[in-house]
Amino acid sequence: MKKRVHFTTTQTIMLSFLFGILIGSILLALPISSSTQGKIDYIDALFTATTSMCVTGLVTLPTVSTWSFFGQLVILILIQIGGLGVITIIAGLMIYMNKKIGLNDRLLLQDAFNLNSISGIIRFIKKVLKGTLIVESVGALLYMLVFVPEFGVRGIWISIFTSVSAFCNAGIDIISENSLCDYALNPIVNAVTSMLIVLGGIGYLVWWDVVRVLKKRTQQKISVFSHLTLHSKIVLSVTTFLVLFGALSFLVFEYNNPLTIKNLSLFDKVQVSFFQSITTRTAGFATIPQQNLTNSSAIISMILMFIGGSPAGTAGGIKTITIAVLLISALATIQNREHVEVFDRTLSKHAVNKSVAVVSVSFSIMMVSTLLLSSCMHADLLDILYETVSATATVGLTRNLTPSLNMMGKIVIIVTMYLGRVGPISLLVAFNAKKDKKNVIKNPIEEISIG
Repeated sequence: MKKRVHFTTTQTIMLSFLFGILIGSILLALPISSSTQGKIDYIDALFTATTSMCVTGLVTLPTVSTWSFFGQLVILILIQIGGLGVITIIAGLMIYMNKKIGLNDRLLLQDAFNLNSISGIIRFIKKVLKGTLIVESVGALLYMLVFVPEFGVRGIWISIFTSVSAFCNAGIDIISENSLCDYALNPIVNAVTSMLIVLGGIGYLVWWDVVRVLKKRTQQKISVFSHLTLHSKIVLSVTTFLVLFGALSFLVFEYNNPLTIKNLSLFDKVQVSFFQSITTRTAGFATIPQQNLTNSSAIISMILMFIGGSPAGTAGGIKTITIAVLLISALATIQNREHVEVFDRTLSKHAVNKSVAVVSVSFSIMMVSTLLLSSCMHADLLDILYETVSATATVGLTRNLTPSLNMMGKIVIIVTMYLGRVGPISLLVAFNAKKDKKNVIKNPIEEISIG
C-alpha cells in the first residue's frame, strides 16, 4: 500500500505560497501577459509573481507599461490571494460550494490567522471575505472620482486594481512608472489609499472587536476603548503612535529638503508626511521618490517598515503586537518586575518568547539578505539596506535599486520576499503547535552573565 504524504501546517502554508508563485510566474511568462506580446524573461516573471503573491510591491519591470490586461489581471489575482492567504481563499470557495470543512482544515485556518481557538472559525472566514469585498469596493468607488475623469473607462480598472493593491498592502499600481508621485498633493487619493492601508494593516480581529463594542455602546453608554480586548488596545495604540511619530519625523527631517517637500505649502507638507508614515507600514506606494529622502528619514522609514502592520491582517513586518510585547518586556526587566503587564493585564511568557523569535528570524533574514545583496551589487549601502528591509517586511519601497538588480540580485530579493512573507507566519504556527507540549524532565537552572 502506498503511504499517504502528510504535511504539517507550516509546510502547507509555505507550499501554498510557493505553488501560487510558480503558477503565477508561468502565466506571466506567456506572451499574452506582455503588453507587446513579446517574450518576458522568466526571472522577471518569477520576480513579479513573487512580489505580487507576497504583497511586497518591488518590481523589476514597470507594471503599467510591461503587462497586458491579462498580465495585470494575473498580478491582481496573486495580490488578492497573497493578501488574504491561499488557505483562506480555498476555504471561502469551499464555503461558497457548500463543501464540508473538516477539523484539520479548521485547525489550518486557525494557524493561518494565528487565532487562539477554532470556535467560530467558519463564521470568522465569512466575515473576513465579506468585509474585504465591501472595503475594496468602497475604495474602488472613491478612486473612480479621480481616475475615471482622468482616464475614462480605463479608470474603472485602475480604481479596482489600486484598491485591492492598497488594501492588501501590496503597493503595486498600473497608473504610472513613478507610483503615486503624480498624486502626492491629491487629498482624495491620499485619504483613500491611507484608509485602505490602515484597514488592511490593523487586522480583522480589531475590525470585529471595534464593531462589537460599538454595537454594545448603542445599547448602553460605555467607553469604547476600555471595553476592547487587550489585542485591539495594543494594536490601535501602537498604530496611532507610529503613524504620528512617523509623520512628525518626516515633517521635521524633510521640511527644508528641496528634493521632497521644501517648496510645498504647510498643508501639503503635512499631507505628504502622513502618507509617507502610513505607506511605510508595508504598503509600498510612494508619493515622493525614496532616493530623495534625507538619511534621517530613510532610517525612520526602515524602522517603520521593519515593524509593519498588525496580526491577522494583510500587512507584513514583525507586527505592532510583537514590538510592543518586546519593548514592554524589556521595560519590565529594567524595572526588575517579575511580570510583564500592560493595560492592567499580564502577558504570558509564551507571548514574550514568540515575539523574541519573530524578531530574531526577521532580523536574520534581513541581515543575510543585505550581506548577499552587497556581495553581488555595487550600490550604496543605504540603498541596499533599504531594499532588503523592504523585501523582508514585504513593503515595496525602494531607493530606485530594484530596476537595476542583476540576476543574482533578483534571486536574493525573490528569496527574501518569500521568506519575509512566510517565515514569521510559519514560525508562529510552529510555536502554536508546540505550546501545549510540556517537558516532564527539566534540566538544572544555572545563572549566566548578560549585558
